[in-house]
Amino acid sequence: MPYSYLSHLRCSKTGEIVDADQPQQLSPVGAPLLASYDLEALKQAWHPAALLGRPASLWRYHELLPVRDPAQVITLGEGFTPLLPLPAFGKQIGIPDLWMKDESIIPTGSFKARGAAVGVSRARELGITHFAMPTNGNAGAAWALYGARAGLRSTIVMPQAAPAITRLETSLAGARLYLVDGLISDAGRQVAEAVAEQGLFDASTLKEPYRIEGKKTMGLEIAEQLGWTLPDVILYPTGGGVGLIGIYKALQELQELGWVKGPLPRLVAVQASGCAPIVQAWQQGERESRFWPDSQTLAFGINVPKALGDFLVLDALYRTEGCAIAVDDSAIQREIRQLAAREGSFVCPEGAAAFAAARQLREAGWIQGGERVVVLNTGAGIKYPDAITVVPQRLRRDGRIPA
Repeated sequence: MPYSYLSHLRCSKTGEIVDADQPQQLSPVGAPLLASYDLEALKQAWHPAALLGRPASLWRYHELLPVRDPAQVITLGEGFTPLLPLPAFGKQIGIPDLWMKDESIIPTGSFKARGAAVGVSRARELGITHFAMPTNGNAGAAWALYGARAGLRSTIVMPQAAPAITRLETSLAGARLYLVDGLISDAGRQVAEAVAEQGLFDASTLKEPYRIEGKKTMGLEIAEQLGWTLPDVILYPTGGGVGLIGIYKALQELQELGWVKGPLPRLVAVQASGCAPIVQAWQQGERESRFWPDSQTLAFGINVPKALGDFLVLDALYRTEGCAIAVDDSAIQREIRQLAAREGSFVCPEGAAAFAAARQLREAGWIQGGERVVVLNTGAGIKYPDAITVVPQRLRRDGRIPA
């Protein structure tokens, strides 16, 4: 059996086929390229039993990933994160069958490690030596760290307001790190100029085809961890939206392979009220979003005023009868506290946004009480030390603990 059943790349807008074994950026019409696999051949050769005994990492699905040579795989042990039931919190919000896909314990402390592992591995396999990308923090840190492990050079540009820990990770990995006074969209313009002037490989969100392949493994894992059954609803904090697009792609591929049956989960794109272009577009029934001016939210990872793949996110929502919803920062902070106090989970602000959305959708009746619901916590709360403050209790004047 081949290590990978990668067949070709196709334009997400026109369907035009592009060679997968040459370095590629956007399609000829400027749209993201999506990896396609020989699913007919794979259907005959690959079955769920083949996964038994494989390492508990995302590379257990290597047939459905783009790296052809296993010697090119760059890994820090990423993937197969826990899918945890949340009985106490679920009972509180009226969703007894509530689960959390917890990406907080993955290398680099966020789900971005998935896209970096696969993207960097494939980049090295294709002979790329120096990549550049804008980031809100976690993606840049992950790509810089995996790039260092692969022996690749990296140039990373992020907003000055990006979390300090991600800046530190990126710098320690040896990346050329630059800060801009603005948003990720401003960082993107700087990267585009450097790519054009210096001939760097552009690893921006969806401007290369393979980050999404790493992200889709979240969908593969959820299906496997639920015994190849699917939940009713999956909620995902959405900035660039690659994770949601990837989960949808994974579930479609599993459906075509015959590994899962029945309708796909209703997908929910969760944004912050201070930056909600996808929500606005969905509410108006549009196929693409408009740039969101003056965006701001403490959930820094989803502060993306205009996503390149917005039309792919919206398509996934429409096709699964899902929805898009915005929550405010106060609700995010409340859920950070609630998840820690009730379930012992210190979630990131983006994950907390998705839990706040689950609460609101249950209150509105969009989520039914008996449905199985999976929420993605996309990173570790400890990476956002300024997202929430606590006031410690005081000792007595004599230095003793009060009764």
